[in-house]
Amino acid sequence: MKVDVDTPGVADPGPGRRIGIDVGTVRIGVAVSDPAGILATPVETVPRETDFNDPDLEDIDRLLEIIANNQAVEVVVGMPRDLKGNGSRSVLHALDISRRLRRRLETGDTSIPVRMADERLTTVAATNALRACGINARKGRKIIDQAAAVQILQTWLDGRANYLNRMSQEERSQ
Repeated sequence: MKVDVDTPGVADPGPGRRIGIDVGTVRIGVAVSDPAGILATPVETVPRETDFNDPDLEDIDRLLEIIANNQAVEVVVGMPRDLKGNGSRSVLHALDISRRLRRRLETGDTSIPVRMADERLTTVAATNALRACGINARKGRKIIDQAAAVQILQTWLDGRANYLNRMSQEERSQ
């Protein structure tokens, strides 16, 4: 199935922290940006509880708590795709979590956009980075999800900066 993702910087909410989320079947990795939206850092790994048929459970509540505590202006959920842009069953998990977050964030006082980001090869990059630091895959399972969330969010932040710079240059040239 062909899966669409959002473009970083389009309909940008402005300055503020962003939350990056890597959805797995067992764990959800979470990262946060600095207030300027330049650098992503790991936050925590949230145990996955919610599945397609259950109501929102503690995992969704914890993600919403992280979003609120960081006063996030945008949430970026990784969309697992292959190199041709097609999705797998994992896409359904990411879409389900993003739908649940979007629904809960829309009922709050502020509307925080939930974006879908291309996460191709982020887990591979995160695994390689941890291996380079001397952390093996078995010991790194709990932090690999955070590292993947950092990769997702950092890629988004870089794309956002490029898009906003390009738009600014176009405005100046007119």
